[in-house]
Amino acid sequence: MNQDNLQQGLQLTFYCHVHDKHGGILLYEWLLEQAKKQRIGGGSVFRATACYGRKGVLHEEQFFELADNLTAKVEFLVSEEQADAFLKHVSEAGANLVYARHPTAFGVLGQP
Repeated sequence: MNQDNLQQGLQLTFYCHVHDKHGGILLYEWLLEQAKKQRIGGGSVFRATACYGRKGVLHEEQFFELADNLTAKVEFLVSEEQADAFLKHVSEAGANLVYARHPTAFGVLGQP
């Protein structure tokens, strides 16, 4: 496998509840919109099927439960500079969420 196109950067991950809102829209949608505006190359949202948070309350997806309180994980692959700028922007906007940043290497296979 050719690793010439690998870039060193960060996996920037945000955690919020699926129904949390910011600026009148779902928080995970707001994060994706803001990332697009800052020209971050792409982002993904993943929804938990079960989770617990700082208070230790277990939440599970139930077939008949419509008002769940599960976690959404929003991920981006970015440079360190992009991560710093985006975190500053999100913080200044007053968004309420948890985040993690992990060093990673990433690349693109095939045609973009």
